[in-house]
Amino acid sequence: MIIVPEKEIAGLMTRADAFTAVEQVFASMSNGGAYNFPVIREAIGHEDALYGFKGGFDKTGMALGLKAGGYWPNNLAKHGLINHQSTVFLFDPDTGKVSAMVGGNLLTALRTAAASSVSIKHLARKDAKVMGMVGAGHQATFQLRAALEQRNFEKVIGWNYHPEMLPNIEKVANEAGVPFEAVTLERMVEADVVISITSTFAPSIMAHHIAPGTHIACMGTDTKGKQEVETALLTQATVFTDEVAQSISIGEAQHAIAAGLIKQADVHELGAVINGTHPGRTSDDEITLFDGTGVGLQDLAVAASVVKLAIEKGIAIEVDF
Repeated sequence: MIIVPEKEIAGLMTRADAFTAVEQVFASMSNGGAYNFPVIREAIGHEDALYGFKGGFDKTGMALGLKAGGYWPNNLAKHGLINHQSTVFLFDPDTGKVSAMVGGNLLTALRTAAASSVSIKHLARKDAKVMGMVGAGHQATFQLRAALEQRNFEKVIGWNYHPEMLPNIEKVANEAGVPFEAVTLERMVEADVVISITSTFAPSIMAHHIAPGTHIACMGTDTKGKQEVETALLTQATVFTDEVAQSISIGEAQHAIAAGLIKQADVHELGAVINGTHPGRTSDDEITLFDGTGVGLQDLAVAASVVKLAIEKGIAIEVDF
């Protein structure tokens, strides 16, 4: 078995590598070459933590496995650790024998940012100039770095429940040479692309906060009950997702579906756009919404890439297991 510790990930996985891995696995999911297993995600009744498993099998890339982990909201304050903790396990598809254990914290951040970035590439208007961020936590910095590489953005605007955290994303914008302005939610209407990355159970973004022609990536809703945007927005947008089954059950579409505002058929795979079987955006006035629920196949794709690189660079730890 190969072990790639968390401390080695930063030197192995780049944003470009994560983008390629996620784009390819979305395409495989859409053409039937890969599928996810049902998600298990539960409140454990200790430390307010959410814990679970995401897994799947990518027959195209021959990646089989799962990610185990979750969200410990008290980690940073109590232990100086990031709140999201996870590990990826890979198995040999031919024998079922465990083949790798990979630190999943940075990989999760990179693959989540890659997913929204892939959606921007394929769905946002080509002339998008203003980038809007709703959320300014740890994951938001990864989201913004990846997003700024997809269009020639001239300005970043941001809002957060805790305004004192906005310097996190302001620093990223400044590093990219793009001016930043803290705004009210009402001013998100000025953005051409919006990424929402919060952990709320009540919507922050209302339909009137999003202008015609905007692409919005909702990246925070990955659990039953969570919600970042008003359900009415999904009726005004063309909705895309990583996986339809997750979108309608634990993703942003769960609430609009439950309210009878949209149907399952109204939620489309982003992979279909990548493969060319769905046209994607069809006009400059169309609102496109990507519901990024986070699928296990994303984790397997980036982990498999990391294992390969670790072996090539001679830093993989091999153990007899």
